[in-house]
Amino acid sequence: MNNSKGKRSMQANMLVPTIIMAVLAIALLAIGYYRGEGQHVAGLKTGFHLTLQVLPLLLFAFVVAGMVQVLLPKALVSSWIGPESGLRGVLIGTVAGGFAPGGPYVSLPLVASLLHSGAGVGTLVAFLTGWSLWAVARLPMEFGILGWKFTLIRLACTFFFPPVAGLLATWLFRGVKLI
Repeated sequence: MNNSKGKRSMQANMLVPTIIMAVLAIALLAIGYYRGEGQHVAGLKTGFHLTLQVLPLLLFAFVVAGMVQVLLPKALVSSWIGPESGLRGVLIGTVAGGFAPGGPYVSLPLVASLLHSGAGVGTLVAFLTGWSLWAVARLPMEFGILGWKFTLIRLACTFFFPPVAGLLATWLFRGVKLI
């Protein structure tokens, strides 16, 4: 794939969400300003502090995503988790997603990087579904807050969704060009 074409495609994909967030931010700032209670300033300060907290994680997540994209040979990605990897790729995606640490700031750039490296849609759907439903790193907190019975019930009810979602995506979207 032409690298500049891939960059243009990613920039185009980010344009609409960026515009939507900009319009929403401006609208909320205007509402805060017109209320006259300084809420726009308080909101900007809170947003700035949140940016300072999240920025290091974002930077490292993007470095990891970029390095995965350039260091993993496309042939290796294709054979293990590519469109033709079938059930093996879906299961790898499921387990990797379930054990992936962090929130969307980590997982989504990694998935985007794997997508650009040739991973299959089924594998990546299984990864994201496993990440959101299994979330092994979150289990101790879930046990502590919700109790072991509820957590086990939730896991039992969602256990098969990641591989099923991955297989369904593989079947429904075989041959669909995503990038």
